[in-house]
Amino acid sequence: MFDAASSPGHSRRPLPPAQSPVDGVPSPRTPMSTQRQRPPADRPGKQRDSFFDNAKYLAIVLVAIGHAWEPLKGDSRILEGVYTVVYTFHMPAFIIISGFFSRSFDMRPDRLKRLITGVAVPYVLFETAYPLFKNAVDGSHEPISLLDPWYLTWFLVALFVWRLTTPIWKLVRWPLPLAVGLAMLASITPSIGDDLDLQRVLQFLPYFVLGLCMKPEHFQLVRRRSVRIASVPVFAAALAVGWWAVPRMNTAWFYHRDSAQELGAPWWCGPVMVLAMLGCSLLLTACFFAWVPRRNMWFTALGAGTLYGYLLHGFLVKFADYRGWFDHAWLHHPLGEIAVTVVAAAVVTVLCTRPVQRVFRFAMEPKMEWAFKQDAAELARERQKKEREKVGV
Repeated sequence: MFDAASSPGHSRRPLPPAQSPVDGVPSPRTPMSTQRQRPPADRPGKQRDSFFDNAKYLAIVLVAIGHAWEPLKGDSRILEGVYTVVYTFHMPAFIIISGFFSRSFDMRPDRLKRLITGVAVPYVLFETAYPLFKNAVDGSHEPISLLDPWYLTWFLVALFVWRLTTPIWKLVRWPLPLAVGLAMLASITPSIGDDLDLQRVLQFLPYFVLGLCMKPEHFQLVRRRSVRIASVPVFAAALAVGWWAVPRMNTAWFYHRDSAQELGAPWWCGPVMVLAMLGCSLLLTACFFAWVPRRNMWFTALGAGTLYGYLLHGFLVKFADYRGWFDHAWLHHPLGEIAVTVVAAAVVTVLCTRPVQRVFRFAMEPKMEWAFKQDAAELARERQKKEREKVGV
């Protein structure tokens, strides 16, 4: 038998290399059975990284635990020391991740719509709901003010401002030093006031800008085994320093919501504390990231619902506070504090689940197609997507 390619009269040029088909369009050289089984070309890009979902979930659990500890910490120096350590890094970690996933944000209409429906609208709804909830539970007359974020809603204001200014931070030559400089200036400017909680917006800004500047390989650096080992003595030292600092330091510094003058400190303490807190927060955040699991865990899927857990757990914490549940004497002992910790972690975990997301999606992720003009480019992209899906079936 002769090879067909070398047989007389059957000489042919080699076929050109196979080209990758357009996304969603099957290759003519591929059997239809294989084409139907092949996953869409864009699916790998849409896969979520378990590390970030794990980090978001663990950070939001620490946020809820910290809020549950707040009414109890005054009776225990150990608890207040742990509280200060947690407050040093839990929000910075969450904000850094928020900045990292905002790198692609621009002024494209679909992204602006997402910013409005996913951040601005929930702010208006929850900023209205929290005071109404307080009035209904304890019979007070709390006014509704969209300019003065109440309890947890400050983060939505901050995220809206940070994300809206993302193109600016991507444009300037030294974004992180500029953000740190603005945070330092804010710390000595009491005239900023409480409108939109701009003190927090500016003082937490460096963490968001740092997230914008980071690349995936930067997270790989802190996930090495050597960093995990080194983080153990670092956290131990932080807990010791936290315990030592309880009677010596005002914990309001950790909230980043006041200027130095408002905290009764000399003006020059503001910039110094911004730099000191930035250094401590980044060190502990790196240690926290080092211990975040990289593989898929039972709680990984909950990372997609952390904003639900964040905004909804505030109602339960405040309800317990209004009803005086934290005043029970047994809660102010070690076993009571452990029980509060476990309950807070369990509650916020439930609030991140899919059933809860489905119930409250109308407030957290409303569609609101009726509120926006149809963008011609977006409509064209949608048509192309549907055509690709039809061809791929």
